[in-house]
Amino acid sequence: MPAFAESAAEPPLADSYHALLRRDTKLDACITTAPPPGCQPVSECQLPMIDVRCLTSTGASPEERAACVAAIAAAAEEWGFFQVTNHGVGQELLDAMRREQARLFRLPFEAKATAGLLNDSYRWGTPTATSSKQLSWSEAFHVPLAGISGDRCSYGELTNIRDVTHEVANAMSKLANALARVLAESLGHTAAGGEQFPAGCDERTCFLRLNRYPPCPFSPDAFGLVPHTDSDFLTVLFQDQVGGLQLMKGSRWVAVKPIPGTLIVNIGDLFQAWSNNRYKSVEHKVVTNATTERYSVAYFLCPSYDSPIGACEEPSPYRTFTFGEYRRRVQEDVKKTGKKIGLPNFLM
Repeated sequence: MPAFAESAAEPPLADSYHALLRRDTKLDACITTAPPPGCQPVSECQLPMIDVRCLTSTGASPEERAACVAAIAAAAEEWGFFQVTNHGVGQELLDAMRREQARLFRLPFEAKATAGLLNDSYRWGTPTATSSKQLSWSEAFHVPLAGISGDRCSYGELTNIRDVTHEVANAMSKLANALARVLAESLGHTAAGGEQFPAGCDERTCFLRLNRYPPCPFSPDAFGLVPHTDSDFLTVLFQDQVGGLQLMKGSRWVAVKPIPGTLIVNIGDLFQAWSNNRYKSVEHKVVTNATTERYSVAYFLCPSYDSPIGACEEPSPYRTFTFGEYRRRVQEDVKKTGKKIGLPNFLM
C-alpha cells in the first residue's frame, strides 16, 4: 500500500455539506439549530425481542419452534423490525469485528478511497445529493461476500480483519437464511428437498456493509443515513451502543434503543413484495451524533440480478420483476429525483 502518512482519516463530508447548503433554496431552514415548528419529538422504543435459539441450535421442541416462528412473523407484519437473542453470532466475534472495523476506518482517507481496499468498496457521503437533506454523513465499505476472501480483496496492513470479517459474514448469513426460511414457512411456503429460500442468494450476491458515522458538528437533524427502505429480502444489523437508528412506526419516527448482545433484523422490499405486503419493509434512517462516532455492520440477503422475485400466492399486487430490474429502477429514480421510489413502481 502506498504511504498516506500525512493524510487525515476523515472523508471531506464538511466540504460536501457546505457546498450543498449553498445550493439549498431555503438556507435558513437548513441550518437551524432547533427542530422546525410543529415537529413531533422522537420517542424511544424497544423492538420486539425474540429468542431464536430454536433456529440456531438443536433440541427445541416442536411447540417451542412454532412459538418462535409465530413471534418472528408477527413482528415482521407489525413492525418490519425485530431484535434477536441467542442468534449464533458470538459476542467475542462481534467485539473483534468492532475493533478491526475501527482500525480500518482510522486509515487515511486517501488510503480508503484509492488503495483498492476490500474490493475497492469504500463509499462516503451521497454522490447523488442535490441538497443538504440528501447527504448521508457517513462512510462505509460495501463488500460482496465473495470479495471478502477473494484474490482481489486487499486489506493493506490490516491482516486480522480478513478472518474476522469472513467469520462474521458466515454467521450472519446462516442466521439470515434461517429467518428467511421460517418467514416463508409462516406464509405456507415449503421448500422442496434441499431447495433454498430465497433462491439465488449466496456469497456471489449478498453483501456485508461496514458503516461508520463520524461526529457531525453542524445541524442536529443531519442524517447519518438518509431515510430509506432496504432493497433486499432481509437485513441483519449489529450496532454499537451509541444509538441513532430510527424507524417509521405508523406516521411517527421512533428511536431504537440499543440492547447489548442483540442483533436487529428488518424486512426488505423484496420480502414485502414476495409476501404480498404481509411483511413490511419499513422506512428507517440514522441520525448523527454531535460528539461521538457510531459503528455498525449490516448483512444484506440479496438474490442474483436475474432472479425473479415472484409472490407467495396469486394474485399479487405487483407485476413480475427481477432484482436487477428493481435495482436499476431505484438507481434511475435516485438520479432523477434524489430519492428512492421503490415498490410503488411495480404495482399492477
